[in-house]
Amino acid sequence: MKKLKLALVAAAALALALPAPAQNTRLRVAGSLVSGGQIQQNKEQPFFENFAKNTGLPIDADYKPLDVLGMKDADSLRVLKSGLFDIVALRLAQVSRDDPFLLGPDIVGLSTDYDTARKVVDAYRAPLDTRLQERHGAKLLGTYPFGPQIMFCKTPIAGLADLRGKKVRVSDQSLARFIERLDGIPVALAFTETQQALERGVVDCAITGPSSANSAGWPEVTTHVMPIGFQIHFVAYAINLKKWNALPAGQQARMAAAFQQLEADTWAYSRELWDDASRCNVGREPCKLGKRYAMKEVPVKPADQKLVRDAVGAVSLPLWAEVCDKSYDKCSATWKQVVAPVVGLR
Repeated sequence: MKKLKLALVAAAALALALPAPAQNTRLRVAGSLVSGGQIQQNKEQPFFENFAKNTGLPIDADYKPLDVLGMKDADSLRVLKSGLFDIVALRLAQVSRDDPFLLGPDIVGLSTDYDTARKVVDAYRAPLDTRLQERHGAKLLGTYPFGPQIMFCKTPIAGLADLRGKKVRVSDQSLARFIERLDGIPVALAFTETQQALERGVVDCAITGPSSANSAGWPEVTTHVMPIGFQIHFVAYAINLKKWNALPAGQQARMAAAFQQLEADTWAYSRELWDDASRCNVGREPCKLGKRYAMKEVPVKPADQKLVRDAVGAVSLPLWAEVCDKSYDKCSATWKQVVAPVVGLR
């Protein structure tokens, strides 16, 4: 018995002498909407659920999508700034209601295809990061696009002129003003509310990406799709600045590298999904990733393409700049400095 006691004392002393095992930090993460589709399910969620492995850091993530948490995407910027969550997926169109500057890379008619969107968001990255840090206490980690946002209607249309008098779901003020220019009636609705609104006739048409529409069942309550891109809908991952600044420089570098890889993977996957869902929605092959429907595809006329393209200079930039400059006096000047040269505007 005496030997046993001595052994226990020795073991206890050894335990005190040894360093304690490292405890993983746990970050609270509010992710993208489940209803948004396969990017959330197949890229974002696995990344955060295996955060320590993917980053090589002693940091875990307590991950929940925004809609699972019962929160609206329009509130996500405030949630991040409050410190309630450490990392948040920000849908820039929705959170631009709190800060119009965040809509800068996605005003109507600007980022209407993947290649242009990549150039625009890269040009806007540094100013966006600076704005998030100075105004919202957050650090930009990465972005991804849902893809060109196109038109879905529950009644026949042959072109943009047929939106006259129709109620159209929009996600931000820039798009609302463009629909008004077409004599349509913009209706601001959260993505999660739109399928039911279409079904009940609250709106006649709605704008989103083909993959998101496919995942949310929009083709079940709409009949016509017009594949003309208005915007591309960026999501940005941002971390609370206090949490970021508390990390050692080496850990910051590893986390930044991990999000760069996530960004590259997600951009490529977004384009794959967009192409596949565009075929699936109208019953064309190959349809491998989405659900097959039989919507009628409305041919895009050159005149309608020009109308959207011209919207940047004629409608969306002047209106956005007017609103944004009231909240941030360097808003439109910053945009003109970094974005205008990329898209050939003066």
